[in-house]
Amino acid sequence: MQNKIKLLLCVCAFGITQACYAEEIDINVDDVAANEQFSADAIEEYNVDGSLFQQITDLEQEKVLMQLEKERAQLNLDLDRLAAEKIKLHMEIDTLSGRAEQQQQEFETERARLQNEAKRLENEREALNNKQVAPTPSYAPSQPVYSEPSQPKPETEITKKYKLLNVFGAGSQLQATVQDLANGQNKKLSVGKDLDGYTVKSISLDEGVVFSKDGEIQTLNVANGN
Repeated sequence: MQNKIKLLLCVCAFGITQACYAEEIDINVDDVAANEQFSADAIEEYNVDGSLFQQITDLEQEKVLMQLEKERAQLNLDLDRLAAEKIKLHMEIDTLSGRAEQQQQEFETERARLQNEAKRLENEREALNNKQVAPTPSYAPSQPVYSEPSQPKPETEITKKYKLLNVFGAGSQLQATVQDLANGQNKKLSVGKDLDGYTVKSISLDEGVVFSKDGEIQTLNVANGN
């Protein structure tokens, strides 16, 4: 009798345990479904503005933009440098072209000069070759060649035609007044002037007026007029 009672109690306990386990399983399944629904709603309603994720994303974008701006600035500098080098290269090319043209002109001028010089020398050589010297006949006796004695050219004697009246002035600006003895006219003289083909070489108070012509010196002073 006691064994039957124990078996009945065990069966009841087992039934109660199964019922509780089933209920617990139902509760867990409902909790999981509720959590999943909450997560979906939270994700859908999540606002990224002002969040840490948004700040990190903005910082990364700013870094990328700054890097791009830096690379663009460097590219602009490189382009400006290349443009300046291009201009410099063109200037050097123009300078070299100008020098080349100048050297070509100088070369052409020098070549023309040498050609003219060679032509002149050739003409002189031909002229010497074509020049004929008349031979002296062997039968003709040599006769002395007489030349008329040279007659001295009449020279105007300043001292016989003019009289020194005075010397005036100072230093290198001295001048003199002479009188033509033939007509009584007075003439003013200074260094460098001509009188009857003679050039006034110097004027001084001591020597008077010194004239020069072809190496001949004549002096007109006060003593000549006395």
